[in-house]
Amino acid sequence: MRELTRLALEKAQLAGASYADIRIIKSKEETINVRRGNVQAVNSSESHGFGIRVLYDGAWGFASSAKVDADSVLRIAEQAVQIAKASALVKREEVELSPAPSVQGYYATKVKQDPFAVKLEDKISLLLEADRRLQLDDSIRVTTAGMKSFFEHKVFANTEGSYVVQDLTHCGAGMSAVAAEHGQVEKRSYPGQFGGDYAAQGYEFIEELDLPSQAERVAQEAKALLTAPSCPPGKQTIILEGSQLALQIHESCGHPIELDRVMGEEAGYAGTSFLTPEKLGKFQYGSNIVNITADATIPGALGTFGWDDEGVAAQRTPIVRDGVFVGYLSSRQHAHKLGLTSSGAMRAISWNKIPLVRMTNVNLEPGDWTLEEIIKDTKAGLYLDLNKSFSIDDLRLNFQFGTEVAWEIKDGEIGRMLKNPVYTGITPEFWQSCDAISGKGKGEWKVWGIPNCGKGEPGQPCWVGHGAAPARFRNVRMV
Repeated sequence: MRELTRLALEKAQLAGASYADIRIIKSKEETINVRRGNVQAVNSSESHGFGIRVLYDGAWGFASSAKVDADSVLRIAEQAVQIAKASALVKREEVELSPAPSVQGYYATKVKQDPFAVKLEDKISLLLEADRRLQLDDSIRVTTAGMKSFFEHKVFANTEGSYVVQDLTHCGAGMSAVAAEHGQVEKRSYPGQFGGDYAAQGYEFIEELDLPSQAERVAQEAKALLTAPSCPPGKQTIILEGSQLALQIHESCGHPIELDRVMGEEAGYAGTSFLTPEKLGKFQYGSNIVNITADATIPGALGTFGWDDEGVAAQRTPIVRDGVFVGYLSSRQHAHKLGLTSSGAMRAISWNKIPLVRMTNVNLEPGDWTLEEIIKDTKAGLYLDLNKSFSIDDLRLNFQFGTEVAWEIKDGEIGRMLKNPVYTGITPEFWQSCDAISGKGKGEWKVWGIPNCGKGEPGQPCWVGHGAAPARFRNVRMV
């Protein structure tokens, strides 16, 4: 691979590129889904190819190929430069890159059990057992369970002397039960939304989720929701459990700190951001207990890696400190515009896609409460669990989230189950209302994996993570 990268980079420079990089990627993915006692799908795919990105006269060019050999590398390098030359004729501004050191190295996800080495029948058996236990009685109309595994071998090199190799493994699983009677339909899931929970670990992570042991509870709660009273509207104190808070972080914290969309490059698809550059270091984003960090170095977390797709090392980036907005997720190009260095957040989902600024592990740092203490300290409120629906505007300001279930809190104790809870708010007002964050208790703070973060045209669903522990918010509007 070193020889192929050398040929590509030398060819790009000879054709006039001032900068070039190449990614050679071989990946595989497996998805298994079962539904109501039957195997619904087993999908397996592999991909191999490379992409070359170049700068010519301050403009980008990119080209790729699924044929990985010397002739293709030389041809694609020249094609990337030709595209950059064409782009330079209509450029609106000069692309400049912030400095980054030359790096050499190897990184691999720590894996105890390769998910691709586990027998297919064993994986299917686990899912079918979970699905069987979900089938509590006739009120449970739909049961599903699934798992996904992903592996990527990636080589990166650039004309600044960097050469790094990474082997990344991701996997996860989840299940759900849908209950229906008398025109009512309710759903409960485990362990999280979007098909479950995911991590940069091996099959041991799926085993630790222990889907079958949670199946009966999930089904019972889905059934109980059919006759539960509806959640009342009005201002409430709410406590968000970890996975729901992870999605709240994702939508109202993670996306607005992506510096490319701040600068208007995502405006046509998913909007821009209210966190404009003049707010950096000054804007009161949340209460003084809110501290948010983007951390691509957490072992086992879904947004963890060794280097991004510009060869910038994974790092911890402060985003909010004591409630004040202090940092962005950035690339070399966008960081340069603010006189910063890259936070190492440039990633692409495949060899044939250009890298974009993507979330790593954007985390709400743990607080000094336990969840039990927060509940006991709450005279009246709601505990909201697992996302059911969400929407947020293109600036990431106005939002609405629905959860699968709420539990009423009265005089510091969990009470009756309520269905169809929906809360709404404005991002900075919401985070400024946060007055208690747990994490002191064992296992309360964890990094949740979201495997389908959407961005880009054409779309690039990316694997990201969010660390969170249950937290309390005052005066939140329920609708």
